[in-house]
Amino acid sequence: QVQMVESGGGLVQAGGSLRLSCAVSGVIVSINDMAWYRQAPGNQRELVATITRGGSTDYADSVKGRFTISRDSAKNTVYLQMNSLKPEDTAVYYCYAYGIAYWGQGTQVTVSS
Repeated sequence: QVQMVESGGGLVQAGGSLRLSCAVSGVIVSINDMAWYRQAPGNQRELVATITRGGSTDYADSVKGRFTISRDSAKNTVYLQMNSLKPEDTAVYYCYAYGIAYWGQGTQVTVSS
């Protein structure tokens, strides 16, 4: 049974940082392409960052230089380090496993100006 549990969201002031975690069971993150998506109210879900099984990463232009995706194989966890947060980063952030097309439940990030 697959479980993906996001955590680490919250309320932060503009310019601040948060680190999101996605604890995974039932899927081995190191041999799957994983991603973080986000969805703001009234908007479509958008891709934020990906990490491939080979360790390559890619980012949306809006977060390049500010966000970093990583994984810990021993903990089977994917992370999203978010620095220099902006109010427009406010959204629910979701973890996604490409191989099985599975979504986590999401964690809310709110950035105040």
